[in-house]
Amino acid sequence: FSESPKLTLLQSNDGVGSGLVEPEEEWLGFRATVSAVLFLEFLLGVGGNLTVLVLYCGHCNLLESVSHAVTLSLHTLDLLLCLLCLPITAILLLLGGTSSPHHVLLCCLHESAATFASVGTALNLLLISLDRYDISVRPANRLLTPRRAAFLLAGVWVVSLTLPVLPFVEAGLGSETTDGAPVYSNSTLLCSQLVGTLQAHLFLQAPIFLCSLAVMLYTYSRILRALRIRIGHPARVQKGTTQLVQRPWQCRNSPAISTTPLGPTATPAPPSVGVGASVSAILALRRAVRRHRDRRERQKRVFRMSVIIVLSFLLCWAPLSITPLLHLAIGPSDWLERLRVCFLVLAYWTVVLHPLLYAFTRQKLRKVLHTRLRKLHNRNNNTQHTVAQIKQRNRRKHRATCSDATDRCLMDAVRE
Repeated sequence: FSESPKLTLLQSNDGVGSGLVEPEEEWLGFRATVSAVLFLEFLLGVGGNLTVLVLYCGHCNLLESVSHAVTLSLHTLDLLLCLLCLPITAILLLLGGTSSPHHVLLCCLHESAATFASVGTALNLLLISLDRYDISVRPANRLLTPRRAAFLLAGVWVVSLTLPVLPFVEAGLGSETTDGAPVYSNSTLLCSQLVGTLQAHLFLQAPIFLCSLAVMLYTYSRILRALRIRIGHPARVQKGTTQLVQRPWQCRNSPAISTTPLGPTATPAPPSVGVGASVSAILALRRAVRRHRDRRERQKRVFRMSVIIVLSFLLCWAPLSITPLLHLAIGPSDWLERLRVCFLVLAYWTVVLHPLLYAFTRQKLRKVLHTRLRKLHNRNNNTQHTVAQIKQRNRRKHRATCSDATDRCLMDAVRE
């Protein structure tokens, strides 16, 4: 009888209670840090994408081309991610996972938001890559006409909004197959491992990511190749033109022309013509060198931006797309769930990078932004000028009233 209480104490200490308290204390700092990073991403993403959308919608001429429509679709998606997906992840982190009463609903919402972010971003970036390839490689005979681009955009949004429904369907199938068993199998923070579910939404993210990455690598490599070929052709033409300009000048300086007896009025003509031809040749050569230098700078800029775009997509979304394979190989664990949270926060940084990479690099949008800022600056200057004028008028009125009062006092004193 004396050993039975000890057994019960050991069972109570090794039970569910102590196993739930220790992870909560251990993950408290991690949850606070991740929530703070998500809040920073929310502020920066909403500010940048909302600015881009306001600039696009405020000027109708920016919506006429296919490129601007595709870019507008990407920033609309990023704004939805900031307003919907980031708060859902932050709420799940702050409520503490399994301790929340509506844990299964939060899990389904979180998985749906992560699927929407991954699939929508990959498909929109694929469409932007095709558009840039069409502009750079096939400018005369474009494949992406406005009608085809509209159909592709509609397909991208239909797929992006359909796949996030899968977590709810899988959770319903899992609840039917478990027959009263607990839905969540361990005490991890997020809920990518539900007992009895198919988890098709996790394994669909990797093929979509790989397909988008392959299309991006192919299109940007062809863009760089096309730019390199176009820069090489005008240099040959410019060499031919300089030779054509120099040939008449060399013929005029030939000894046959210089030894012919001419009158005194005709002798100054060949040097003047030769000097003019040489000056025009020098100016043409300078223009050719400047044009070649500008094209080289443009090629370097395009190459740099292409590398940054591909690397940002690869570094931000590749880890999150590979984690389902780790789940399949290793199984659910606390450290893997913590790693998945870090990868998800890293992937959400693209909502901050996309306005810098795709919107503010366009010359038309930068011109519109500069004009808006100039107008705001002029309005502020005008308001400050009007406020200063009003203050000066008030000071003059105050001085006038004071002078009238002193005159009255002096008149009264003289009368007395």
